Amino acid sequence: MDLFLDRLVLGLQQGAIYASVAMALVLIYRATGLINFAQGEMALFSVFLSWQFWSDGWPIWVAIIASMAISFVGGAVIERVLIRPVGDVHANALPIVIVTIGMLLAINALVGWIWGTNGRTYPKIFGGGAFEIGPITISYQAVGVLVVLAIEVLLLYLLFQRTKIGLAMRSVTSNNESSRLVGIRVGRVLMFGWGLAAAVGALGGAMYASELATIDTNIMFQLLVYAFAAATLGGFDSPVGAVVGGLIVGEVTVMAGGYITWLGEPLKLGAAFALILVVLLVRPEGLFGRKQVQRV
Repeated sequence: MDLFLDRLVLGLQQGAIYASVAMALVLIYRATGLINFAQGEMALFSVFLSWQFWSDGWPIWVAIIASMAISFVGGAVIERVLIRPVGDVHANALPIVIVTIGMLLAINALVGWIWGTNGRTYPKIFGGGAFEIGPITISYQAVGVLVVLAIEVLLLYLLFQRTKIGLAMRSVTSNNESSRLVGIRVGRVLMFGWGLAAAVGALGGAMYASELATIDTNIMFQLLVYAFAAATLGGFDSPVGAVVGGLIVGEVTVMAGGYITWLGEPLKLGAAFALILVVLLVRPEGLFGRKQVQRV
C-alpha cells in the first residue's frame, strides 16, 4: 500500500507537467484548429533561456518568468511572421502543419547552435526536500507542480470568463467569420493565443526540466508525446480535458512502469496509448471534447 501511495503521488506530479504542456496544445488548437508540432521545441528554447538567466545569477523563478515573457512575445511573432502568411488553416491545414514541423527542426538546431548539445544542470525549482504524511513521503517538487497547475487553471478560467480578450478568444474559437463581422480583431486574438500557448508551454517545460535535473536538446520529444497523449485523451478542444488527461496519463504511465514488470520504464508510454485507443474507440472526440456537427 505504501508503494501504491508513493506512485500515486508521483503520477500526479508527472501528470501535472503533462497537463501544462497539453494545455498549450489545446490553446492553439481551440484558436486555429491546428496542432502545433513545434510546441515542445518552443518550450525547449524557453528552458535553455531560463537556464542561461539562472546561470548568470538570476533567481530561478525570476529566470522562468522572464523566459515566459520572452516566449509570449516569440509565440506572437511566430504567428504573425510564419503562420499567418502561409494561409487560412480552415481552408488548407497541410502547409501550416509543414511549417510547424519545420519550426520543430529549426528551433532544435538553433538551441544546439547557441547552447551546444552537452547536458546542463537545471535546478530544482521547488527545492529538493520532502515531508511525510503517515507512511507517504511527498516531495516539495510534487506539491509545487500541483499548486502551479492549479494556479494555471484558475488564471486561464478567469481569463476566458472575465476578460475581453478571453471572451474574444472564445468567440474566434466558436466562429471565426462571425467574430470578424462583429468587429473582433481576429489577427490580434490569434497572436495573443499563440503567445499565451508559448508562455504556458514554457512553464511546463521548466517544471519538466526541473524533474530531469539535466537538460539537453533532446529532452522535449518524450514530453511532447505525453502531452499529445493527454490532449487526445481529454479532447483537443477542452482545457479541462487537457488537465484531466494529463493527470490520467501520468498515473497510468507511472503505475504501468511500476507494476507491469515486463513492460518496464522504457515502454510505459505504450500503456498510455492503449488507454487512449480504448477511449477514442468509444468517444473519438476525447473525454471532454465536443462532437463536431456539420450541415450538409
